[in-house]
Amino acid sequence: MHYIGVDLGTTNIKAAIYTADMRLIDRQSFPVEYIRDGGLVEFDADLYCRNITALIGSMIEKNGVGDVSQIVLTGQAESLVTLDAAGKTLMHAISWMDERSVEECEALADRFTHEEIEATTGQMAVLPTWPATKILWLKKHRPEVYDTAATYMLLKDFVVYRLTGEMRSDMSIATFSFYFDIYEKKYWKKMLDAIGVCESQLPPLTEPCSVAGNLTADAAAAMRLSTETHVNVGTLDHFTGMVGTGNVTMGGMTLSTGTVMALTTMAAEPCPRDSGIAMHYGFLPDTHIMLPVAESGGASLEWFKRTCMGEIGYDKMNEVLLGREKPNALIFLPFLVGTNSPEFDADASGMFYGLRQEHDVYDMACAVMEGVAFMLRRNCDHIRAKGTKIDHIIATGGGAKSPVWCQLQADITGLPVVIPAEKEAACLGAAIIGAVSDGVYAGYEDAAKKIVSFEKRFDPTDHAKYEKKYEKYCALYEAMLKVTRL
Repeated sequence: MHYIGVDLGTTNIKAAIYTADMRLIDRQSFPVEYIRDGGLVEFDADLYCRNITALIGSMIEKNGVGDVSQIVLTGQAESLVTLDAAGKTLMHAISWMDERSVEECEALADRFTHEEIEATTGQMAVLPTWPATKILWLKKHRPEVYDTAATYMLLKDFVVYRLTGEMRSDMSIATFSFYFDIYEKKYWKKMLDAIGVCESQLPPLTEPCSVAGNLTADAAAAMRLSTETHVNVGTLDHFTGMVGTGNVTMGGMTLSTGTVMALTTMAAEPCPRDSGIAMHYGFLPDTHIMLPVAESGGASLEWFKRTCMGEIGYDKMNEVLLGREKPNALIFLPFLVGTNSPEFDADASGMFYGLRQEHDVYDMACAVMEGVAFMLRRNCDHIRAKGTKIDHIIATGGGAKSPVWCQLQADITGLPVVIPAEKEAACLGAAIIGAVSDGVYAGYEDAAKKIVSFEKRFDPTDHAKYEKKYEKYCALYEAMLKVTRL
């Protein structure tokens, strides 16, 4: 028996075939093409689906695998697809990266209070990424589409529909629509009224990680599979990443440090509706997941390397910093694009403090890493203050490749940082979901014990040394805001 995890990525579509004991058979990817025009970013959703079936079909043929029990989907959330009454696309899909709906964001922010938005959607701001704002844009700018639209679907739900003929909306993905009440598990009627959409124009809601149906004859033929193969709606890519790294019970935090730093941890229930942390419906029924992000995560180090370090690579940077005494007096505020969680302050800016002539680019690079780790610490403290415990961090993404950064994260947060052996956690997590659904494993904890392993562990060794510097970092943040607002 085999399982296929499919990651509906923004840059690439990824698919991986696993045996029931999660041994990888093959993993392949296919690039996604976009149509860009200023702030508009669209793609052909039908072509996207054909590329999925072609990719899986070629992998099945290459590896001679026929007994696939489930195809489990994960990936991006907010991209919007519009269908007519016959189930055909009315226009290209609107990518989550598209920023056409800035004015519509302002209109909705004027209509709904922040408190009502957070208490219903779990979100902290009205953003042009949300499909609700795109639908409102269509109403004004593309009335021929808006008036004809029979169904609005998010991309993953659309792929489920194309593969099975069944309309389902995974609630962990519906969270990102901005018209889903994550606590009452229903569409938010006040928002639907505001954007002029009826509930009948939206797919029925379903629990994440549940089977939607079997492959249609056409989809099965395209993928060289049987119509007995099930399609599982899966869940958000961040959440399959949690499953793939064994973060399936309270206490763990999955840290992904790429260009953006994202944190995912299961919230204590019942979770507060005014936590000040982005909250989402979880991959397990009636659970919620905290998902704060920081746009100045890995982007801060990428910026510093690009602008200040010339030909010095990350390997050399780590080699030098491993031999240096830490901490030093240099402090960096990593707010190059303002702050996200937990402050949400667009006025914040980045800065170096304490710079002296004895400092060089390596000291500055270390300060940048520390600054991002301080930002991680602030988020951890905020989460714990709201009643959710954190006892270890699971590091993934590009930042997890740096032993210096991982040790700094451990020392600054006071928490052990572990590195999973499997780097493509999203596809693995999707496959695990399928196997758990089939009863191959008793549950996610059982699967994690038998499948997930870790290759490195960084325990806090200098936590006390960093406490004073962390106090200075926090004080410097407040002082920076005062100067900025003069």
